[in-house]
Amino acid sequence: MSINTALNSLTDMAVFARVVEAGSFSAAARELGIAPSAASRQVARLEGVLRVRLLERTTRKLRLTEAGTAAYSRCQAMMGAAREVMALSDSQAATPRGLVRVSMPKAIGRQVIHPLMADFLAKYPEVDVQLVITDRQVDLFEESVDLALRITETPPAGLAGRPLMRMRHLVCASPRYLARRGRPAHPQDLADHSCLYLGEVDSDRQWRFRRGGEQASIKVSGRYVANHSEVRLEAALADLGIASLPEFTARAALASGALVEVLSDWEHLTDYAGLCWLLYPSNRFLPAKVRAWVDEVVAACEAGRI
Repeated sequence: MSINTALNSLTDMAVFARVVEAGSFSAAARELGIAPSAASRQVARLEGVLRVRLLERTTRKLRLTEAGTAAYSRCQAMMGAAREVMALSDSQAATPRGLVRVSMPKAIGRQVIHPLMADFLAKYPEVDVQLVITDRQVDLFEESVDLALRITETPPAGLAGRPLMRMRHLVCASPRYLARRGRPAHPQDLADHSCLYLGEVDSDRQWRFRRGGEQASIKVSGRYVANHSEVRLEAALADLGIASLPEFTARAALASGALVEVLSDWEHLTDYAGLCWLLYPSNRFLPAKVRAWVDEVVAACEAGRI
């Protein structure tokens, strides 16, 4: 295919991508401000240039063919690149504006980032923020996410960013619980206690610890299991057991004495402990709106507000 043919087909590619995303020619046509017949003709023209069928058309819905699936992923990438080019003016603007989409784990989103957003939105009235709060690893390229907060020692391939803070996990209990059941002196002592753990997979019961060159692993048990750190915090405050908690979740209760750290001479190892990075695609520029969001979070971290 010649470069002129490819250039002449760019609009058809964009319409094809919009039809797939909208789910029908009529819905895509309404969004694009054209007639459904025009949208259908442009997709048919692209199929003619490519000499493959991209969509199976039925009376109820459209279905991508194998070739259509491959073409859609590339057209989607093309549209993403086009949006980035159009956003270049925003990246140079004195006033940040537009939507910032950020993915992050649940506990970090709720307890670390969410409390910062009121000040940020007041400071930047032309910037909107969408927090994508999920423990699932979001694909920044496929899901049009600007940034991700992720716990990792090094950025994955294709991603760049900056380290934000080191996340620690602690083992905590109320003084009343410890007075009643005794204080563990070694991780193996946890076998005799009621423990509050995540419980999403069986391995969540396997608590791991490290002290110098010594390592320990114990399968804990307990009557109350919750996959939300604030719920485990409240359960520990209610004297229901020894909880595994992110440090930022337990910080206030530890400072007030409502909770005490258990096995403080051991490092509690979990998949949710480690270096937290602000990550973004390495081939993507950072618009002013994204830089402003990053600067706000980094400043809060450096000031000890998170």
